[in-house]
Amino acid sequence: MGVRERPDTGAEIKRGAVGRSYDPDRLFLHPDDDLAPNRPGEALRAALDASRTGRWSLLLARLLGRRPVEDAWRRALSAEQLVGAELEGLTPGGWEVLHSVVLPGDAVVPHLLIGPGGVFCVQVEPVRRAGTVVADDAFVRVPGERHPRPAVRRARQSAARCASALTRGCGFGVGVAGVVVLAGASAVVAEAGDVEVLTERQVGGLGALGGVLRPERVDRVHTVARNRRVWLGC
Repeated sequence: MGVRERPDTGAEIKRGAVGRSYDPDRLFLHPDDDLAPNRPGEALRAALDASRTGRWSLLLARLLGRRPVEDAWRRALSAEQLVGAELEGLTPGGWEVLHSVVLPGDAVVPHLLIGPGGVFCVQVEPVRRAGTVVADDAFVRVPGERHPRPAVRRARQSAARCASALTRGCGFGVGVAGVVVLAGASAVVAEAGDVEVLTERQVGGLGALGGVLRPERVDRVHTVARNRRVWLGC
């Protein structure tokens, strides 16, 4: 899984007085443009905070059998927090994680994982109390749901956009693989080709991947990826 990097074209990383690598671009990143402090589900938190639907209106909608969008946001937030915690657990192994990367057109990459095994655009799908979920080259089919979800196709498209933005920002080729995490599924049967489809219990397995990015490249890609402005034109 992952795409191997191209050979170095020059030295992007400098060495500090104590031998620790650093990237000069990081020193000039304005706090408003730094995505590193984002918490899992940051974009969903912002949407919920901005919602003007009152508590009683939500209760009435539920009593009438309607499904307020705020309920879907809360389920998605819980799923992103769960997956985000699993991804954060990989950082001692040389991985970096960014959360809620907003792309033009209001698309959001819930998690961007960068490390020895490559770069992964991680989409999250909450599937409450679901058994075995089936995924093909475009869709995820959840038991009990009438319509398939185009999660695999979205993950592939988002990964391509991320690869374009990071390649442009880094100045060297950056491959990005799509991952769909089905939070709540007990098992997955997947034939999704280039997109990995996992349950949340399988997320930790990404940390065992390696041989794609050296530490200095991980640092460089992370430095570029955390800059909000890098994503404006992708």
